[in-house]
Amino acid sequence: MKPKKITAVAKEFGLSSDVIEPYGHHKGKVPLSQIKQDKINKNHLILVSSMSPTPEGIGKTTLSIGLCDAICSLGEKSTVVIREPSLGPIFGKKGGATGGGESTVFPSEDINLHFNGDFAAVEKANNLLSALIDNYLRFQGQSYQIDPKTVVWKRVMDMNDRSLRKIITGLGGQNGGVPMESGFNITAASEIMAILCISNSLADLKKRIGHIFVGWTYDKRPVYVKDLGFEGPVTALLKEAIKPNLVQTSLGNPAIIHGGPFANIATGTNTVLATKLGLSYSKYVVTEAGFGAELGAEKFFNIICRQAELSPSLVVLLFSIKSLEYHGDGDLKKGFNNLKRHYHNCKKFGVSIITALNLWEKEDQQKLKEVAELCEKEGMPYSICSPFNQGAKGVEDLAKMVIKGCEQKNKFHPTYELSLPLVDKIKHLAQDFYGASRVKFSSKALAEMKEIEGLGMSKFPICMAKTPLSLSDNPQLRGCPTEFDFLIRDFEFSSGAEFIIPMAGDVMRMPAFGRSPSALRIDIDDKGNISGVL
Repeated sequence: MKPKKITAVAKEFGLSSDVIEPYGHHKGKVPLSQIKQDKINKNHLILVSSMSPTPEGIGKTTLSIGLCDAICSLGEKSTVVIREPSLGPIFGKKGGATGGGESTVFPSEDINLHFNGDFAAVEKANNLLSALIDNYLRFQGQSYQIDPKTVVWKRVMDMNDRSLRKIITGLGGQNGGVPMESGFNITAASEIMAILCISNSLADLKKRIGHIFVGWTYDKRPVYVKDLGFEGPVTALLKEAIKPNLVQTSLGNPAIIHGGPFANIATGTNTVLATKLGLSYSKYVVTEAGFGAELGAEKFFNIICRQAELSPSLVVLLFSIKSLEYHGDGDLKKGFNNLKRHYHNCKKFGVSIITALNLWEKEDQQKLKEVAELCEKEGMPYSICSPFNQGAKGVEDLAKMVIKGCEQKNKFHPTYELSLPLVDKIKHLAQDFYGASRVKFSSKALAEMKEIEGLGMSKFPICMAKTPLSLSDNPQLRGCPTEFDFLIRDFEFSSGAEFIIPMAGDVMRMPAFGRSPSALRIDIDDKGNISGVL
């Protein structure tokens, strides 16, 4: 169908044309004043998560869009709220993040490539802070006497680039600044992105940026951004980026896209403000959390919902024949154990769960029968979906189950108390969620844990950084591994976003291109038509 003007989409969503801030004909930003706090917890928040995915993904965004359209086709008001794409995966291996086939958001190419400038604003804000810190060390009299060797703040860019993981800055003599060992993270993993996604207002954003940890003085006193007075200019660069973006699905239904942290190295969900905006105007809001439920969903429940005081109604747990075979080495029943663990992990939060089989192509009927029998045996509510090939029509059965499931009362709750010691929270995730038998800490991690406790941050929740391809810290351990050691090699923390990041295995916060990146298949013709963005 022909896409609607963004003013028409805004009207259907519930906003007048003079409220929406158009970015061209088909994109717009919504002022934060349009969030209605009294409506938020009266409507239903539906999370789409999954079993452990394959390297190519599993289709959560596509299903989220299709489910939103299906709910709308049943006569109910629904909005899909999802993350913004990062250029790293787009030009790397996974591709874009605008759905696919008959379940997409429009304009998909614009959304995948730069969108409304949010990622650029986050990148510039982050790097302005880096420049201000460097300038302070070189020219501002050093009233705080910061030890340059303790500065932890890194630069970011929205691209995969392994060469920038570790660098030396400040070379070039007296005019080159203070030489320091540093590095780059990908923009999606920056603390500025995390703060943007968890903030409840512009004032909250500024306050949290002020709480960012910079480093230590020579006499071992902590220094924060607020001590240096840098929170004002950094926040100023995010004035427009904090506003949620309104676009539309392939059927013309409202879609909100805002924020873009990865779930393997960050929180993996869209912004709190976008979710609250959706809940202000729609009875059913569909959102998704990155990678498997032990990453995105766990963080959404234990970090985001706790801080934002959100109460989700239901989880859709996605899987596919391909993902079952991938995690079962070709054996569906063995791979089903991975799905089963994720299902029981989600039950720990006290929410209703529906499992959904994502059909990408015509599947073997015997395999479908075997999967149905496994779900029935485990008492797992089950639906077959085809959002890619059939759009809303292919998700209608699931939509009916979701609407009915949202009427059931549940008692959502996080799975651990923030008052627990830091090591106990880590063990809870590693052992109760991932299935590890033991948690090991490197000597570096043990020293950093004491430092975190000394800063008074041990009360923060855990945002585990680990591989998404396994429940363990080893991507080669597929299925539902047990009796494995889970290694924490070191720590990072986000004092502004208020969570601790244990780094497990060999996960990196700056990804890299593989041997055959998607960038090699992207092109543009003389008329400006782009091809190859998947």
